[in-house]
Amino acid sequence: MRGKIVQIWNRLKELWQGLTSKQKGWMIGGASALLVIAALVLVLTNMKHYSPLYSNLSANEAGQITDTLDSRKIPYKLSDGGTTISVPKDQVDQLKVDLAAQGIPKTGQIDYSFFGKNAGFGMTDKQFDVLQRAAMQTELANLVSNTKGVKSAKVMVTLPQNDVWVAGQGQKNEASASIVLNVDPGYQLTDSQVQGLYHLISKSVPNLPEDNIVIMDQYFNYYDKKNNASGGSTLSVYQQQQQIVHDIENGIQRRVTQMLTTMMGQGKVMVNVTADVDFTKSKEKQDLVQPVDQQTMEGLAASTEHITETYTGQGAAGQAGTGTNDVPTYQAGGGGNGNYQKVEDRVNNEFNRIHRDVASSPYKVADLGIQVMIEPPQANNNASLPQQRIDDVKQILNSIVQTSISDNQGQELPANTVNQKTLVTIGQFNGQMNAPAPSPNYWPYIIGGIAFALAAGALTWFIIRRRRRAASEDEETIVQDIPPQQSGLNEAQNEEDPEQRKYRDVEEMARRNPEEFVKLLRSWLAEDK
Repeated sequence: MRGKIVQIWNRLKELWQGLTSKQKGWMIGGASALLVIAALVLVLTNMKHYSPLYSNLSANEAGQITDTLDSRKIPYKLSDGGTTISVPKDQVDQLKVDLAAQGIPKTGQIDYSFFGKNAGFGMTDKQFDVLQRAAMQTELANLVSNTKGVKSAKVMVTLPQNDVWVAGQGQKNEASASIVLNVDPGYQLTDSQVQGLYHLISKSVPNLPEDNIVIMDQYFNYYDKKNNASGGSTLSVYQQQQQIVHDIENGIQRRVTQMLTTMMGQGKVMVNVTADVDFTKSKEKQDLVQPVDQQTMEGLAASTEHITETYTGQGAAGQAGTGTNDVPTYQAGGGGNGNYQKVEDRVNNEFNRIHRDVASSPYKVADLGIQVMIEPPQANNNASLPQQRIDDVKQILNSIVQTSISDNQGQELPANTVNQKTLVTIGQFNGQMNAPAPSPNYWPYIIGGIAFALAAGALTWFIIRRRRRAASEDEETIVQDIPPQQSGLNEAQNEEDPEQRKYRDVEEMARRNPEEFVKLLRSWLAEDK
């Protein structure tokens, strides 16, 4: 057996030595590629994809689940500060069913099902009252949690003590409730939802008026029913105003960033917007009178009157009181016959009468500032960014400020004023904000690795085949080009004496078939004896 191994090793060694350096390189590369492919296949087949089993767990619930998974030797991962447990994706559905059958996780809360399982004769009135209130709080929290936008809720109910005496006048036995909501980030409860919660809680607890209910979320925002009923928001006035300013700034910043990123490239622009918003509310009543014809400033003739007076006869020399020193309405003296004529036109014009009740908007942008930082194409060379491009960016920012500010009574702001509200800075960025890391996706790497392995294998096979074909053609050419003198020399070498040929045959037999050579050697030794 050992002789065969040595023989195979010698053959492989001779084959390796007979290869050229390029052929050796291609063989080593092909073997390395096969090893890499085998390693990738091994890693990808043993890789486990995890999926969340439970999330938003308390420390007690997470401990119960992890203990169960450890006892069943199921691998898991913890994330989000231990509140999320992930297990292999193919085991999620089965584990949910199995854990639910075991009553895991156990929240430690008491609901109305407790009385059906643990009610007994040894329970005192005090114990019963405590359990009843705990069950009421649990069921009420479950009801509130079904509201859209509410992940969970904590409820504290205070029940009045039952008194055997008749309550006097002015004494009220009323309950009270405090609720803390865990609202989804960015979600805001509507007025109808808040009113519905007040009504639901009031009708779920005996003797609980809506005025004795307090609702608050995890951000300490109070949801007041009175404010909501009058049409106000659940947030305070300050929070509303800050939210409006934040929305205005973010909207302008997003549009400017998109526009400048298209011009300068990704990661080359940084935009900051500051807005001054005026929240002053005003209401005024206007009674306006305007002419119908704006050019002539005349109205519309509603009625006209044309008066003509004529007189012919004695003493009609003039008009009463027409002289400089004459007394009004006194007929001036005169003699002889004469003519008198009076023409008078009376026109009553109507003008446009406008009655307006003007209420200003709840807010208006009083001032706006935009600051832009641009990194030039060559980060270390500010001159690589043309001045014309900087002027274009400045003009864009000025136009946005001009159209956004609404406190100039319809008139455009002066160019100098607008130019002071925008700033463009050119320089190298020394750091950028870190974007949230995306979830890993291994499929592109898997597909890329398989494609690379197939391409490398095909290329290796093609090159080896081409090399072999070229080597065979070279051998044929060499054989054909051997001169007659060399052929005669080879024939002379082949004509060896019998002793040398026998010695060479024995050596060849010992190298190729050691076992037969040993047998032959033993037979020779036996003949010599």
